[in-house]
Amino acid sequence: MEAESPSSYRYMGRSYSDSGDSSGAFSDCNSDHSGEFPSSGSPTSSISSSGGGLHRLLISCAADYSDEVVRGLISEIESPSVTVESQRRAAMELRLLAKHSSENRLRIAAAGAVGPLVALLSHPDPQLQEHGVTAILNLSLCDENKAPIAGAGAIRPLIRILRTGTPAARENAACALLRLAQLDDLRAAIGRSGAIPPLVALLEFGGPRGKKDAATALFTLLASRENKARAVEAGIVRPLLDLMADPESGMVDKAAYVLHAVVEVAEGRAAAVDEDGIPVLVEMVERGTPRQKETAVRSLLEICKDSAVYRKMVAHEGAIPPLVDLSQSGTKKAKEKAESLLELLRQPRTTGNSHR
Repeated sequence: MEAESPSSYRYMGRSYSDSGDSSGAFSDCNSDHSGEFPSSGSPTSSISSSGGGLHRLLISCAADYSDEVVRGLISEIESPSVTVESQRRAAMELRLLAKHSSENRLRIAAAGAVGPLVALLSHPDPQLQEHGVTAILNLSLCDENKAPIAGAGAIRPLIRILRTGTPAARENAACALLRLAQLDDLRAAIGRSGAIPPLVALLEFGGPRGKKDAATALFTLLASRENKARAVEAGIVRPLLDLMADPESGMVDKAAYVLHAVVEVAEGRAAAVDEDGIPVLVEMVERGTPRQKETAVRSLLEICKDSAVYRKMVAHEGAIPPLVDLSQSGTKKAKEKAESLLELLRQPRTTGNSHR
């Protein structure tokens, strides 16, 4: 996106809306949200829903099924002699089985489905690829399956799907990577494998669900310090500020939390200032919801703590009056952060770095 002036980010007189998620700024990516049976025109519409196809799909949703059935589905996926349509049906059934219970997820993985499903991520048929990635997402909901999924080589093809897959496949790939990133030893590896740039692209250009999934995945990956620098290099700051400045995005809270993770490193602080983030954050302190005010003041505190130049910019933006108000009427944490930031802003300019 082209650079815009600071004023384009300011919505004076307009209050920021809450994200609508009462459980917190982020909620986990759960199993796939797509319909269990395809509708006309959907990526899975080529799967027959009549006769035996519908019967098998209904059976797959039942809790009582045999391991032999699962092994048969796995064999059908792996067989070079079956049609792509048959592979799609088998992959869809495994996907549905994995969607409906944690017991199913463990049984499917134990039956040897992980490797064949990971192989589907590289299949040239986009519909089969979509079923594969969604089945992997559903299996990854069980912690016990995360390491085997990564060990089967899922990370790189999931990242490739983030770049080239169908919209639903991209969203579910983001969720699957989020699940894998919940393992500490995989977080940095996912970043090193190139997940950050396509997640930033999904954050900027995806649909409403894609943006939310990307933000959640990025927030999880940014728990690794080295991924913060990668996110800045991938251009994460601008789309975050765009979302924060748009009350209609439904992403104000999520974007603000991700930005705070970014500004914990020097590169992130510099990018936030260069992309005119200070006006957005000051506006949020002045007009945001209590949670948004608290998040914004935390980010401003990070930006200001080591730079007298940044402190002067924040003060010149008019931050002191809303910070004084927040220090008197905000939540306990917001009051503490506002008081700390006010103390910093009142320091002489010669304190701290004079340049950045």
